[in-house]
Amino acid sequence: MTRKFEGDRLLVATHNRGKLDEIADLLKDYNVSVVGAAEMNLPEPVEDGTTFIENARIKAHAAAKATSLPALADDSGLEIDALDGAPGVYTADWAETPTGRDFGMAMQKAYDEIRATGTPPPWTGRFCCTLVLAWPDGHDEVFPGTMPGRIVWPGRGDQGHGYDPVFQPEGYDMTFGEMDRWEKNRISHRADAFAKLVAGCFA
Repeated sequence: MTRKFEGDRLLVATHNRGKLDEIADLLKDYNVSVVGAAEMNLPEPVEDGTTFIENARIKAHAAAKATSLPALADDSGLEIDALDGAPGVYTADWAETPTGRDFGMAMQKAYDEIRATGTPPPWTGRFCCTLVLAWPDGHDEVFPGTMPGRIVWPGRGDQGHGYDPVFQPEGYDMTFGEMDRWEKNRISHRADAFAKLVAGCFA
């Protein structure tokens, strides 16, 4: 049976202010105050897992242990079927440059690698998000979410972030990059995982 969240303070193991605000908004009906890793002066742990679950667990347990608060972490990325699931957990790594992340370069790399396989379109794939809620005693609950879709080229739209311009979610004629941020958040892989988290631990 899923463990219920019974406290009134939740640590979100992220240094990303936008993600923190998004999570606080999703939990506003449950009388939970949300605090971020940056406010607690937590370092970012090394994410050396090979799956989304492993990386989310690393972040959640490190934060819970350091603060004695329940901690929520997520790990997410894009899986492309023509590339056997790549970039997957290395989604952000594909964008790394000596001067910061360049997602234009990462999207070009994804397209070039798909073309190199000779796979004809449609190029199916999915965005994945795994949420882990960890308690200081070492217990955790895991909630995976997905948004299926396909890769389009060239990319369209300047909303969102990351690979959003080249990802067209299933059932829609626009890319995440063309979608209003809140519309995307309502249907995204993270929304899927959050619905399961809320139903399992907060409802």
